[in-house]
Amino acid sequence: MTRMLGAIALLSSLALAAIAAEPVSQTFAASPEKLWTTTASVLKQLGWDIDKSDQAGGWINTESRSVDGEDYGVYAQGTRHRLTIRLKAAGANRTTVTVERILFKRERILWIDKDEPRVTTDQTVEKAVLAAIGRAL
Repeated sequence: MTRMLGAIALLSSLALAAIAAEPVSQTFAASPEKLWTTTASVLKQLGWDIDKSDQAGGWINTESRSVDGEDYGVYAQGTRHRLTIRLKAAGANRTTVTVERILFKRERILWIDKDEPRVTTDQTVEKAVLAAIGRAL
């Protein structure tokens, strides 16, 4: 019974996070190939390291960055965030870029990370990334 309640609580928090943190999108007058290189360059300029990416699939995941907290190697505690960027062709020479920020609390003890999702409605980071992409084009 306790496991069932725990599972329900987890699913509820994930559903709430999905509702509260809608991704931000913008369509640019450029090809997906041009936007791919521009987006990767902009992320690097803004200090985001790319963790995984798939140009054919049209997605980029960044490494997580600290929002606040402490990190001593074997022990860490604080809030972190990472970005997921999706690029999708939206017609002739037009591409839609979607930026989603995942916010989470991390606690690390002896190199074992425990991440808990956090809910935010602040989309400042996502909008700043899209604005920087637009300026770089």
